Amino acid sequence: MELHDVWFVLIAVLWTGYFFLEGFDFGVGVLTKLLARNRAERRVLINTIGPVWDGNEVWLLSAGGATFAAFPEWYATLFSGFYLPLLLILVCLIVRGVAFEYRHKRDEALWQSNWEHAIFWTSLLPALLWGVAFGNIVRGVKIDGDKEYVGTLFDLLNPYAILGGLVTLTLFTFHGAVFTALKTVGDIRVRARSLALKLGLVTAALALGFLGWTQVSRGDGTSLVAMIVAVVALVAAVVAIGRGREGWSFAWSGVTIVAAVAMLFLTLFPNVMPSSLQEEWSLTVTNASSSPYTLKIMTWCAGIATPLVLLYQGWTYWVFRKRIGTQHIADAH
Repeated sequence: MELHDVWFVLIAVLWTGYFFLEGFDFGVGVLTKLLARNRAERRVLINTIGPVWDGNEVWLLSAGGATFAAFPEWYATLFSGFYLPLLLILVCLIVRGVAFEYRHKRDEALWQSNWEHAIFWTSLLPALLWGVAFGNIVRGVKIDGDKEYVGTLFDLLNPYAILGGLVTLTLFTFHGAVFTALKTVGDIRVRARSLALKLGLVTAALALGFLGWTQVSRGDGTSLVAMIVAVVALVAAVVAIGRGREGWSFAWSGVTIVAAVAMLFLTLFPNVMPSSLQEEWSLTVTNASSSPYTLKIMTWCAGIATPLVLLYQGWTYWVFRKRIGTQHIADAH
């Protein structure tokens, strides 16, 4: 296997880790309006992800940085062609981080309510837009012979990509509801289970349509296996949450995300960004990659740094593993 193939796999792993981890905290952000009934319950939801949400975003930074260094042509075409959607995602992530930090700085109800609205919308929009972006990458976009995107914003708003956005939104919200049930106690835990069950059924219907569409249009034998794993895991997650097995349900919903992202990257390879104008204009792991020397240096750096990051992040989740409830929220909040 060539180094550019290795880095395609590594970038796929980074995006998978990002969607697995950031997926549930996007979902929790959406649930601050769908599940929480009062300010104390919203605080409970925010506290479940408070120690980990910023660490989860490290995976996005790593995926973006790895793409820039390993596949500069892919990075340039992607970020220029998808400039407005990616800018909106970036703004949402910035405002979301500020909202988490500033919400509790003042006791006024209006102040806290405004930041809570910000958390909701800046969680919902990225969860939707990431699916739209990856739907377009898999489907193919208008790339010319100079490796430049020549389409418009409206070209990105096609039925396949929009369905992909709805899948990521519902899947992340389901993932977040299961995580909430796993991390809370009391009435909010019971309601999170009930909501997760309903969300799981909607997600299953949308995911089956999107993954089936992907398989028919671009899939092969390996992508079919990944699709089957994703669908079976999602069904298992819904069944597990229906039986009150939050831990198993969270594990299965995680497998769903891993298998679904793996399917998308399997349908891409050896392309990294297909051209819908002419197949030979597509960006591939070969014509979009950096030099072998650059990839070699990157491989050594990643081999040293990645285990340390994984150990630290795993330790963080272990330290903050206990359940919380409204009884743990101070009266001032």
